[in-house]
Amino acid sequence: MIHLTNITKQHGSQVLFRDASFQILPGSRTGLVGPNGAGKTTIFRIITGEEEVDSGEMTCARKTTIGYFSQDVGDMSGRSALEEVMAGSAATVRLAAELKSMESAMCEPMGDDEMAALLERYGSAQEEFEHRGGYDLDTRAQTVLTGLGIGPDRFNHPVESFSGGWKMRIGLARILTLHPDVLLLDEPTNHLDVESIIWLEEWLATEFTGALLMTSHDRDFMNRIVTRIVEVSNKTVTTYGGNYDFYERERDIRFEQLLASHKRQQEMLAKEEEFIARFAARASHAAQVQSRVKKLEKIDRIEIPPEERVVRFAFNTPPRSGDDVLIMDGLAKSWQTPDGLEKPVFSGITGIIRREEKIAVVGVNGAGKSTFLKTLAGQTGPTAGSVVLGANVELGYFSQHAMELLDPRKTVFETVQDVMPLANIGVIRNLLGAFLFSGDAVEKRIENLSGGEKSRVVLATLLARPLNFLVLDEPTNHLDIRSREILLDALKGFTGTVVLVSHDRHFLRSLVDRVFEIDHGEMRVYQGDYSYYLHKVHGEAA
Repeated sequence: MIHLTNITKQHGSQVLFRDASFQILPGSRTGLVGPNGAGKTTIFRIITGEEEVDSGEMTCARKTTIGYFSQDVGDMSGRSALEEVMAGSAATVRLAAELKSMESAMCEPMGDDEMAALLERYGSAQEEFEHRGGYDLDTRAQTVLTGLGIGPDRFNHPVESFSGGWKMRIGLARILTLHPDVLLLDEPTNHLDVESIIWLEEWLATEFTGALLMTSHDRDFMNRIVTRIVEVSNKTVTTYGGNYDFYERERDIRFEQLLASHKRQQEMLAKEEEFIARFAARASHAAQVQSRVKKLEKIDRIEIPPEERVVRFAFNTPPRSGDDVLIMDGLAKSWQTPDGLEKPVFSGITGIIRREEKIAVVGVNGAGKSTFLKTLAGQTGPTAGSVVLGANVELGYFSQHAMELLDPRKTVFETVQDVMPLANIGVIRNLLGAFLFSGDAVEKRIENLSGGEKSRVVLATLLARPLNFLVLDEPTNHLDIRSREILLDALKGFTGTVVLVSHDRHFLRSLVDRVFEIDHGEMRVYQGDYSYYLHKVHGEAA
């Protein structure tokens, strides 16, 4: 279907990949992985024709429809949500109009040759219309929008009224509704809640029959969808058969094999070079020396790619809090709407959060999870009831809003140094290394960082302070899989108390031991881990 053969691409002096090859075959499900800046987005842009290769070839079968969802959905205005989704299938809508026009023409008298030509055109158009899923286009658009959390009551709302995250969902619905032969998805789960992610998994597994190439920071999503991994790293492209977990295991095995081969080659080269140096001046060995010199010139040297440096930061043991970290009594919260009405979010919540518990707060989008965390953290006052912190509790709160509070003029190093004024340079650099800031990266100004980098800075400042109660609202947003694993390891080793909201199921399954579910303003408590919660609620196997 799509073949990339011996492609080479570089941006300025940076070589992204050289003589790389892989294929996208009909019905294949492929995950695209690699470190930031390795060239994953460039691969997408080459396939869509937005960029050209420096050498090599990209071939695509005729009449192949490609749908590409990226994080840049562009401006949306002048249409309703449903109209915006339908607009992505404009070619299919035009085909429907052409078919209708040809059907009208068939009712008019014409010569046999003219009718035969019209019937031939009609047959071709009808075949393409059916291939594009034209007969169920309206139904598909509504189903996809609903599945992504925008129900019939909001189909006709103007797109301008939706926030950036909801516009991303509309943009994703637009691409899914297109029913392409090849679907390219760049981080499709970034702005989805767990319910929408599960729906998307099911839709891709049961409804979508085309080929899929996607990136995702959600390990569970990758594992459940893809059956092949294409890694872009170290100026090359490598293919692995299997899901993300298989890829990680296989990559480590291949790296060990590469190290062993490199060691054997170095030993052989050392012997050959020793022989050449020893006998180079002897005429009696001239032929042998020349033969070995030519042999060495022809050998492909095995290169060991630079290992991703993993720094483990030894977090100081936080001060011990009392056994009862937070007590809720009849807690309720309402927001006042623009027209002066009270809109209840939750009410009647009573309970205790105890020392060293790690609790997930779950619920559908809009259930009030973020408001609940704000209330616990003292960022907003309750409408009724009370929240009381226990003895010696030092609370730290993380939200996406925290990134906006960073001083854009300061460097990464200065930002962390502000919260650790007594720490030496080595300790600060070690902490930043654990959050993937090393070398010159610590001198980057906050204003020049990506969303993921800003998240890592805020998390580093949070975990550097002597806190024993962390309230975290979507700490995994914007973080890639490696950054999420670093944060997960840090929180696993954290001896304080954690309450968090996250839509990363692997993260929750690996960390939490208790679940609070907010549903229609009420809270249900599940005395078990996240797998236990899923089993109780969805009947899934733990």
